[in-house]
Amino acid sequence: MKLKPLIFICFSCFIWCSCNISQNEMRQVVDRGLERAVVQSKLMAKSLWDEKDKLPRTIGKDGKFVTSPARWWTSGFFPGVLWYLYETTADDSLKLYAEDYTWRVRDEQYTTDNHDVGFMLYCSFGNGYRLTGNETYKQILLQGAKSLSTRFRPTVGCIRSWDWNKKVWEYPVIIDNMMNLELLEWASKQSGDSTFAHIAQSHANVTMKHHFRPDYSSYHVVSYDTITGQPEKKNTCQGYAHESSWARGQGWALYGYTMMYRETKNPAYLNQAMNVARFIMNHPRLPEDKIPYWDFDAPDIPNALRDASAGAVMASALIELSQYTEGEFSKQCLSVAETQLKTLTSPEYLAEPGTNCNFILKHSVGNFPGKGEVDVPLTYADYYYVEALVRYKKDILKDMSVSR
Repeated sequence: MKLKPLIFICFSCFIWCSCNISQNEMRQVVDRGLERAVVQSKLMAKSLWDEKDKLPRTIGKDGKFVTSPARWWTSGFFPGVLWYLYETTADDSLKLYAEDYTWRVRDEQYTTDNHDVGFMLYCSFGNGYRLTGNETYKQILLQGAKSLSTRFRPTVGCIRSWDWNKKVWEYPVIIDNMMNLELLEWASKQSGDSTFAHIAQSHANVTMKHHFRPDYSSYHVVSYDTITGQPEKKNTCQGYAHESSWARGQGWALYGYTMMYRETKNPAYLNQAMNVARFIMNHPRLPEDKIPYWDFDAPDIPNALRDASAGAVMASALIELSQYTEGEFSKQCLSVAETQLKTLTSPEYLAEPGTNCNFILKHSVGNFPGKGEVDVPLTYADYYYVEALVRYKKDILKDMSVSR
């Protein structure tokens, strides 16, 4: 009779120790990833310190470091990395770098000829304002939101994405554009002007209606007829085929609707995010290490290239989504994100100090069909990887320490 309590105690200890080992493992993953990110980012910041018109972008086909001007859509990501690393370390040298590289993007507050103002400004000035309360940053962000809003057409109900290739698309809207809505939601709350929120939610609603297939996979590009407001084409530009599921596009969709639920508490957005997450997490061609192939339908799977940038975007979104959901679904979101972070923090993806032109992650895919930025580091892969690490440290490890 005395064996039962003993067995119960031993079993309980086994569960507690197993859970604790898992927590300790994730702490080590997060610490290792952030430490490496600090080393690489400081080296990167130093390398461009005297070139005030340049920001990191990728590595070219010739193996050489490629930078971008502020006008390029990825210009805000490296400043954002620096702000996240400053947030988690309180290292004043990182703050100095963050301020400098953020200021390089300031003129994009007046950009009206593309939809990437949110990427450019909110990742840089948005994180800066969140951490410092700098009033100048706030005014730049509000002007940026006004500029982005000029691309909204009520007949369509969406913000126009691209102005190029007008012979192919009449009014193209890409799934990536969901990410720029966060700037508008922020601007609405900060300014009291509901117009910004109206535009963001209209865009999210129309995209939810027309961008998704019955299995909740997303097209990359939907072009709209400007007279009727209805879709005239549904394409996938950077994926394998029009009806394929481009991996980073699925990540943008997951992140975008998770963010929109956070900002609005509209259950329709949460439901959409959950359905997109199920498509990703339960997909038979998602590898065991959870870093997706560049397209879920790439014809050469399992030999197809992986996309670290897609994995990083998904991991960050899944960590947040796990906080808004319950039960087995929440656990699955967190488990997949943990596996993604473990994989990205392994030697296969995490660059050694001073290598990889000082980018943090290796093996991302920008535009495979266009033969652009294929199997190289990408500045936005680094951004979402660091964001995911910081989110996990703040939201998950903190909760674990309290629960123990």
